[in-house]
Amino acid sequence: MRLELFDFPLPAGLVAQEPVRPRDLARLLVVPRSGPFREARVRDLPALLDPGDLLVVNDTRVLPARLFARRGRARIELTLIHPLDDHRWRALARNARRLRPGDRLVLAPDFTAMVEAREGGEVVLVFDRAGEDLRAAIHRHGAMPLPPYIRRPEPRAQDRVDYQTVFAAREGAVAAPTAGLHFTERLLAALEARGIHRASVTLHVGPGTFAPVRTDDLRRHEMHAERYEIPAATAEAIRAVRARGGRVVAVGTTVVRTLETAARDDGTVAAGAGETRLFVLPGFRFRVVDRLLTNFHLPRSTLFALVCAFAGFQRMHEAYRFAIARRFRFFSYGDACLLDRQEGGDLPPEGP
Repeated sequence: MRLELFDFPLPAGLVAQEPVRPRDLARLLVVPRSGPFREARVRDLPALLDPGDLLVVNDTRVLPARLFARRGRARIELTLIHPLDDHRWRALARNARRLRPGDRLVLAPDFTAMVEAREGGEVVLVFDRAGEDLRAAIHRHGAMPLPPYIRRPEPRAQDRVDYQTVFAAREGAVAAPTAGLHFTERLLAALEARGIHRASVTLHVGPGTFAPVRTDDLRRHEMHAERYEIPAATAEAIRAVRARGGRVVAVGTTVVRTLETAARDDGTVAAGAGETRLFVLPGFRFRVVDRLLTNFHLPRSTLFALVCAFAGFQRMHEAYRFAIARRFRFFSYGDACLLDRQEGGDLPPEGP
């Protein structure tokens, strides 16, 4: 499946650098199975869903995982990926080739780490403290790991608020589940009043979310593993909505990948924790998710491939052309779309 099939021209001026305020005033493109597209706002979501529908959100919380260190006069930028134990972390390092095992990195006058190992652009760091003391130091000295297309000369304190969802609860992500960034307490209250139920899963978004596809054949791209958990209450909520004929509405592609990883043939899911490397391409059979709220994604990306699989290859290319013509804002701080699932949606010209 050729990567070029998922390309499209995107004017640089449509890449959002700031979120809309308040968040739920972001524009929303409604993409039904057929017929014309509709323009709305995220705050209109209660009227676009039906009482009894189940909204599933990702409650991961973003760690301020971007750290800046000095090794002598060299400035090293680090992004923590995941902990190995209470004082060791795996991290991405910009200019990693400068680093050698045994190098001492100074993150602050009273905060240091030692490079234990390096492989490619990743390093294993041994910090000078552990447990809650280490977590407190990361929060004190770290910055939000914004994606590279959000240009900041220096980290900003406001991004600690803007790049976190209102339902963030379980810390561990190094990128936000960006569809969730549109929600406000006002919107959640309106959804509840409409009779729309809510449940949560946790998928700790990893740095692979920023990784470009480096192969011309998408089927050869390897997804990074990401940790997830589906509570028993969420699995039961999905069983109940299936029983009453309601719809499962995923807030973001991370929720889609979590639920479809744990899917059963009857449209329910297995509760529990694990890792997912699920890569969704056109031709994939969705078993759980009926509708998807998601942001507008990068061309030539795994996420654009996923929405093409969900709502139809031609349909999503048409939707993105419509959005670009009407100057919808793209990516993490941009606008959103609400997609209906296409049963056995159309495939790219070359087939599956």
